[in-house]
Amino acid sequence: MKIQIRTALLALALSMSSSLWASEQYQIDTKGMHASIEFKIKHLGISWLKGRFNDFSGEFNFDEKNPASSSVEVSIDTASLDSNHGERDKHLRSKDFLDVKKFPKATFKSTKVVSDGNGVAKIHGDLTLHGVTRNIVINAKQIGAGNDPWGGFRRGFEGSTKISLHDFNIDFNLGPASKEVELNLYIEGIRK
Repeated sequence: MKIQIRTALLALALSMSSSLWASEQYQIDTKGMHASIEFKIKHLGISWLKGRFNDFSGEFNFDEKNPASSSVEVSIDTASLDSNHGERDKHLRSKDFLDVKKFPKATFKSTKVVSDGNGVAKIHGDLTLHGVTRNIVINAKQIGAGNDPWGGFRRGFEGSTKISLHDFNIDFNLGPASKEVELNLYIEGIRK
């Protein structure tokens, strides 16, 4: 009986370690500015207001043979919001919107990855913004992978999702046409 238990534990340990070896770990390249998180929202239902978050960090694990075991975590400095207009940015950082003094970070942590096997996936995860955590789905696509000129290996993805401001208790009266934000992510990671 003891031999069977030891054998089962050894087999479990080997299967777990082999899955860890197959998964590659990447640091998102924000230092080299090869990643961005951008947003877009309708302005009064008339046109688009676009911007970005300049400061964020994160990492992801990717297993090409088993994409479902992949994961991603990102932390965003909400005060780094930049819509290319100082007064507007000040308002967007205020209590009316992001309240960056009270909520200085927004985070995303994946909970599940569903891949079609051809480089396209739905990344399910928890987005925490403005003190509220909601499950969202990011539609992701692998752009490419390969060696870089500095002896490293990189992998790049793009992703998009839409969130409702109301879901995160951001209820400033912008009118019905300006309640949903589109997020676009362009992520390049350096393999560790």
